Amino acid sequence: TKRFPTKMPAFRQVGEKQLPNPVLCMAWSPKRDLIALANTAGELLLHRLANFQRVWSLPPNENTGKEITALAWRPDGKILAFSLGDTKLVVLCDAEKAEILHLFPLENPVSCMHWMEVLEESSVLNSFYTSEDESNLFLPKLPTLPKSEEKSDEILNLLGEVRLNILVLGGGSGFVELYAYGMYKIATLPGVPGTCSSLCLSSDLKSLSIITEIRSADNDPEICYIQLDTGLLSDCLPEVTRMARKFTHISTLLQYLRLSLTCMCEAWEDILMQMDLRLTKFVQVSGHCLGPELQALLMNQLTVKGLKKLGQSIETSYSSIQKLVISHLQSGSEALLYHLSEVKGMSLWKQKFQPLGLDSAAIEDAITAVGSFTLKANELLQVIDKSMKNFKAFFRWLYVAMLRMSEEHVPPELNKMTQKDIAFVADFLSEHFSENEELFDRKGKYFNVERVGQYLKDEDEDLVSPPNTKGNQWLKFLQESTHLKESPLLFPSYSQKSLHFVKRMMEGVIELCLQKPAEVIGKSVKQAVCLPLYTVPESDNNCYRTIFLLHVCFSSDCVYSCQDARFYDDETLTVVLRASEEENRGRVLAQLPLGSALSCEEEFNWDPSLRLDQQSGAIPVKGLVLENQWRDLENMKAQFVAVNGIRKVACVLSSNLRHVRVYEMDVEDEEDEERPESQNASSDQDGLEETPAIRGEAEGGETEGGGQRAKEQLESGELTNVLERCR
Repeated sequence: TKRFPTKMPAFRQVGEKQLPNPVLCMAWSPKRDLIALANTAGELLLHRLANFQRVWSLPPNENTGKEITALAWRPDGKILAFSLGDTKLVVLCDAEKAEILHLFPLENPVSCMHWMEVLEESSVLNSFYTSEDESNLFLPKLPTLPKSEEKSDEILNLLGEVRLNILVLGGGSGFVELYAYGMYKIATLPGVPGTCSSLCLSSDLKSLSIITEIRSADNDPEICYIQLDTGLLSDCLPEVTRMARKFTHISTLLQYLRLSLTCMCEAWEDILMQMDLRLTKFVQVSGHCLGPELQALLMNQLTVKGLKKLGQSIETSYSSIQKLVISHLQSGSEALLYHLSEVKGMSLWKQKFQPLGLDSAAIEDAITAVGSFTLKANELLQVIDKSMKNFKAFFRWLYVAMLRMSEEHVPPELNKMTQKDIAFVADFLSEHFSENEELFDRKGKYFNVERVGQYLKDEDEDLVSPPNTKGNQWLKFLQESTHLKESPLLFPSYSQKSLHFVKRMMEGVIELCLQKPAEVIGKSVKQAVCLPLYTVPESDNNCYRTIFLLHVCFSSDCVYSCQDARFYDDETLTVVLRASEEENRGRVLAQLPLGSALSCEEEFNWDPSLRLDQQSGAIPVKGLVLENQWRDLENMKAQFVAVNGIRKVACVLSSNLRHVRVYEMDVEDEEDEERPESQNASSDQDGLEETPAIRGEAEGGETEGGGQRAKEQLESGELTNVLERCR
């Protein structure tokens, strides 16, 4: 490769910074001039291109984890995915506000990830894209959640665009999984050897390329290239898209129901817990004594004003929970039933969807579970309604009693109690003031005087005070009917269980319903190619692997070796070069044009029985001209680079993983232009230990096809012409 002297340095430097913690992962946004970084402290950082200004930071969280292992942007740039090694979680984060929108657990830690978008076009797909919102014609828009309106909208927007996109995850022990829209597991791929260090799913879904590191007890680790045939995904693309979209709708609705239930718990805990504490004491005292001690409790602790305020608070809280059940739980459940019913219809179209593993029996079980959840929500509404009436009547009665004890005037309207009001008070007193041992809870204390809270507790135990179903004519009719008792048309009710318990049961049944297609699609994937590339001695501390073994000779007789290489676009490779030990020179950032190398007529016949490094002498050599597409990286021990050819930007990271520089790649740097403040970035702190690896994939640069074609050319062996050796 030849370079020529230039008057101005290529690429304009627009930012430089010395970071406090070593960087482990870098990924450019595919749509904006933003770069995401993950460091050793467990922080996720988002920076702008201009002056490398920080936009936000997401600190480590005990609930998620602290060891970030990989990053990937959704193709529309609105969602950022990252994996955590210590907790084996994948988290989807809103790129605008640094809020966690969704997370899911895995069996193995993730070492690499890639988020791609399907670019195939067809009349069937275009028809689906335009008709995908048909559910809006039948279902009302889900209302936003109180106190978290923005987050509620973001949850509903997790679906993103209709066009199919797939998040591919890879890890150790042959772990590879595919998630449609980043949420629904569409395939689990068995039989991949070694630990994945990089992977890429083709935009037509026909093949998955993986770079793995295979270790053995006797030999050094071997780096291999594996190509998997994912033809089922490609052949059934319209059906896969429809199924994945529906299941992602379902996953989003489950997240919406979880948030709704959380809001209900907050509404209960804020006020009703205080009521529990006060009225439990009242129950304990009144249950043993109706004399001076009870009077002192009423007048000194509850007080007339306090009782009035407590009654208003209880009514407000009940109303809030009631509204959440009606507008959120019931609406979400109806939407779940709608989408599951459509999936059941797909499963019955066996010609189209049976190859994907849709199981109509499992889907029917999921529909039944959602029906049971809806019944439990309706049961809660009845309990709330009864509790509101009883509490209103009780507080009115108690308020009048306290006014009389304090010898205050009792308004005439409060003195008038109907027979129904008296019945409500009698029901309340009989339920809450009895000394029957059955009314004591399992901890030996008086039972919870508030009936609604037991439905919102996330426990496996039965309800302390289940609803009284004596005299229910419908239940009596069902029990006496031989045919209706076990009818699949009727949803079972779990009268002894809480709403939380039934929700968890529903989630488990739906999860089983989702698993079958992932297993069937995964088993259809076959290995097409396995090519050994090279071995890495155990003594080699630099565990960052690259396919390209580049040795670059400049016209000045200075020999450079490649530190890192990333596809900038279809025909350009961005590289960080390092001079040999004998040369007293710095490092170089360069753009290698691959067009002439890819069109090389001389063929390379790859012998699959040998590793690539064992046949490097047979690889054709091609001269490349850099012209002005390079610049010296002064005062920086550059080691890694992340690029985005669409946005025409690059970020260079030093060997100590703390010093970063960002460049605009299609603009020349003017000599008299003031450089961004370096913040002491010129020093690489040689005394610091040089962390050997950076696990940042260049998803940003490969999204929208940048580098995709080149990777596909690698599959056919064409890119082996680029593998250079020093003359």
